[in-house]
Amino acid sequence: MPYRRNNIWLELDWLSVAIYLVLVVVGWISIYAASYDFDSISMFDLSGRAGMQMVWIITSLVLGFLLLKIDDSWYEFFSYMIYICFILLLIATIILAPDIKGSRSWLVMGPVRLQPAEFAKFATALAVARFIGAYRYELKFDRKFLILTGLFLLPLILILMQKETGSALVFLSFFLVLYREGMSGSLLFAAFCAVLFFVLGIKYGEQMWGNTPLGEFIVLVLTIIFANLWLYNYRKGRLWLNYMLFGSLILLVVAVVVSFFVPFNLCLALLGILALMAVYLLFLAVRFWALPYIIPVVFCIFSTVYLFSVDHVFNDVLKPHQQVRIKVSLGMVDDPRGVGYNVNQSKIAIGSGGFLGKGFLNGTQTKLKYVPEQDTDFIFCTVGEEHGFVGTLIVLGLFVLLIARIMYLAEKQRSTFCRVYGYCTAMILFFHVAVNIGMVTGITPVIGIPLPFFSYGGSSLWGFTALLFIFLRLDAARRDRL
Repeated sequence: MPYRRNNIWLELDWLSVAIYLVLVVVGWISIYAASYDFDSISMFDLSGRAGMQMVWIITSLVLGFLLLKIDDSWYEFFSYMIYICFILLLIATIILAPDIKGSRSWLVMGPVRLQPAEFAKFATALAVARFIGAYRYELKFDRKFLILTGLFLLPLILILMQKETGSALVFLSFFLVLYREGMSGSLLFAAFCAVLFFVLGIKYGEQMWGNTPLGEFIVLVLTIIFANLWLYNYRKGRLWLNYMLFGSLILLVVAVVVSFFVPFNLCLALLGILALMAVYLLFLAVRFWALPYIIPVVFCIFSTVYLFSVDHVFNDVLKPHQQVRIKVSLGMVDDPRGVGYNVNQSKIAIGSGGFLGKGFLNGTQTKLKYVPEQDTDFIFCTVGEEHGFVGTLIVLGLFVLLIARIMYLAEKQRSTFCRVYGYCTAMILFFHVAVNIGMVTGITPVIGIPLPFFSYGGSSLWGFTALLFIFLRLDAARRDRL
């Protein structure tokens, strides 16, 4: 492909750079506010959190400058090598890292501590973009698709072995990138159902409706409805599918009515309806030799097996503190002085900020250190308390603008590699922002995930800076490709 070299500083997307700088500076100020007390030192003092964050910001700017100076073609050429290096570093971390707060995710080298998981994100994004971009690979269920998913599931597993659940779950955001690149929406729908069924199975698993476990009943009803809707959408106007749709719903209503007169476990009736649907669909699949009739059968089978394994996973696989966190998030347990303390204090801090906030350095919840980890994972509550609804709205607006801008630039790329990497960048940032803010507001469980460019820490800031500036370098060379 021929190239013509332009001045990258003229082609650089300065809007993205400006948003990045604003977020970094506001994050630095928020860290100072979160760590400030009435006898606090200057925000430039290197013995304090804000002073150290200033060092990370300066080094991040140097890192961003260096990444922009590297030839854009090198990122694609060395992508696999970069990925392998960080995979080896993740393995080394499992072996060599000391235990810090229950996890082994930090490599300690004298006064410097690095968290390789933060850098593995952009390395994995490069590898995924390279693989999809090679030979114009089309997403379909084959050996190459398994290799592709393995590229981001491998670091996920290695980070889980370091006991860093939050950082590991970020790699699931790559599925959103695959969907943009042509992956069937069935996988995303299956993932949505898995989360929904897990939540319903846990939240209502111990409640009974007569002789019927309420959680199992709700999930089985949804399984019947989803299977019917998928088929109806696929084969609109087919009379035999209408028979199945209305027949299964009529049987469901009849079973519910009968249970009022003859008490029994309705889940048995629902399993019978699912079995009848499966037999009927298998008959249609053989008669018309059509694979789409098999997919709902597989969905029904896996949903049923998954439902009855939820209890085992929750009680035997998840650790006690993880179980309590989920129960607190679902409103099953009220533990404001225990596991729910962080979230409860965070919501109090954000709510106390009102519309305009209490003012810079005037947050009482922040000053009295009621919120643990308030300069790292819970930094957003400082913004809410001191700057109120308006301040949080501005911060959220900046994140939305940055992510939207990256997606806009990604669509304009002339190579698959650059486009895919751009979407990887956007989805990683989206996942972090959505989960972190959901965590501090009590919407999602507390899993320990930083807010990009805000949370204190060099590894986090360097990792996000590298992720963003590599894409900005690729975008700056877009017009070079004729």
